[in-house]
Amino acid sequence: MTYSTLDYDVRDAVAWITFKRPDRFNALDQVMAREFCDVANRCSSDRGVRAAVLTGSGEQAFCAGGDVSVFGEHLEALDLLVKEITTYLHAAVSRFARMRAPLIGAVNGVAAGAGLGLVACCDLVVAAESATFTSAYTRIGLAPDGSSTYFLNRLLGPRRAMELFLTNRVLSSAEALDWGLVNRVVPAERLAEEAGALARQLAEGPTEAHGSVKRLLESAAGAGLETQMEQESLAIAAAGASADGQEGIRAFLEKRPPRFTGA
Repeated sequence: MTYSTLDYDVRDAVAWITFKRPDRFNALDQVMAREFCDVANRCSSDRGVRAAVLTGSGEQAFCAGGDVSVFGEHLEALDLLVKEITTYLHAAVSRFARMRAPLIGAVNGVAAGAGLGLVACCDLVVAAESATFTSAYTRIGLAPDGSSTYFLNRLLGPRRAMELFLTNRVLSSAEALDWGLVNRVVPAERLAEEAGALARQLAEGPTEAHGSVKRLLESAAGAGLETQMEQESLAIAAAGASADGQEGIRAFLEKRPPRFTGA
């Protein structure tokens, strides 16, 4: 499948998703949102994908959110345009959040608006030292989208999330690391290498167990103690019955590295 606004490439069980509108700071328009949703569907359905990396092309931006210049061309019907874009964008976020394979954000530059939401929805994030993070919605009189109010509130807490949304503060990569928005900061020239190494490490792991971790952490915020423990019980029982779970136990007892297949 060929796309006009992004690249999608699967190699060695790792899916690489690269926004490629660098002249527009990798901002989302209708086409890019639709193609991103298609990629999310493909990635989440492909049993051969055991980790994924999301990044942007160029040196300036990861994703600058919605393409404001396109918004300006459709002011009279902006509500319809925004609903179309967010329909595709939100479906994509949902697919990535629910898929078993971990999603790694490799943030190469500015992450603004929905781009910040995409950073927040990733399971792990590696950022270039030059990366910056900002909400920017209220600066132009808009409200947040792209899952940002859901994930940022959970990651940062309500006070810091509120500060980002109301003041449009710009976080450096070091501040994003300190706040817990990203996991690791590396020199820009090493970003792809570091993200790729992490993705390959995860792709060699027990993919179904990784999916269980994602589901359990997502449900934990809204579940009571006993409900969450029941979900844990079901998840570990299912993992123990899986091929990878049994391989992991055998490998531990035989004192050798496990050979997981994602089954």
